[in-house]
Amino acid sequence: MNLSSLVRLRRLWDRVRPLPRPVYLPNTPRVADAFPENVFRTPNTMTLAAAALSEEAVCFMEELIDRLTPSEELAGQQAYYRLARAQFGRHMRFADLTTALWAASTLIRPSDYLEIGVRRGRSACVVGATNPECAILGFDLWLPDYAGVPNPGPGFVRSELEGVGHQGSVELVSGDSRESVPAYFAEHPDAFSDIITVDGDHTALGAATDLANVLPRLKVGGVLLFDDIVQRPALRGVWERLVKRDSRYVTWEYTDAGDGVAAAIRIGDRPMLHWRDQ
Repeated sequence: MNLSSLVRLRRLWDRVRPLPRPVYLPNTPRVADAFPENVFRTPNTMTLAAAALSEEAVCFMEELIDRLTPSEELAGQQAYYRLARAQFGRHMRFADLTTALWAASTLIRPSDYLEIGVRRGRSACVVGATNPECAILGFDLWLPDYAGVPNPGPGFVRSELEGVGHQGSVELVSGDSRESVPAYFAEHPDAFSDIITVDGDHTALGAATDLANVLPRLKVGGVLLFDDIVQRPALRGVWERLVKRDSRYVTWEYTDAGDGVAAAIRIGDRPMLHWRDQ
């Protein structure tokens, strides 16, 4: 069997392989429950996309990066933003995980944020800077030199959050998310989040497991973010099978440039069969 045949078989397997499935809970809380007199409207995908692609989002990230501990990764992100804005001006349209997270944090105003794959805390700091009182819950293995970038651990992340003005509670759980996330929810059965970011294990099975574990804990009206759908095509397949085809959600993806990011807004507690075929 030649290499091209092996590649085709691998792609076919990624499309049909059994994946963990989320087990949804009845009577999921709504994001609106945190607002006075329950006055809240869920943003639609076009609103979320417009915010994520806005110049305001990029300007926020440029300023936030200046407040974080310098790294080569942040310097590269900062340089891309500044060069693109210099070339394209107000016409620039670009989204990544952090601009999408800024959009969600600004539109939703979360009281509870969950993240798988915290690393150095960049994404958590987006939430912490926009919503200083938000409770942040993160899961990570804290592997040293992850992806060639130093990964100093929970103490460093707490320091970064303090540096951007975050004042809410911070709980950082160490260990394999495939085990630590279910264990956490077993101990905290009433825990739900307004925004969830999944950016941990980048294998198809690992990412699917993370999604299956956290999707039932996203509040109705909340936003889920999933990274690297261009960089890792298998992740895009996982996204489409577990989230995009589920009528509990409406989704948006940015795949024009960069690593690609996907977002889902939960619009129902149960599948909405009249809205979209399963």
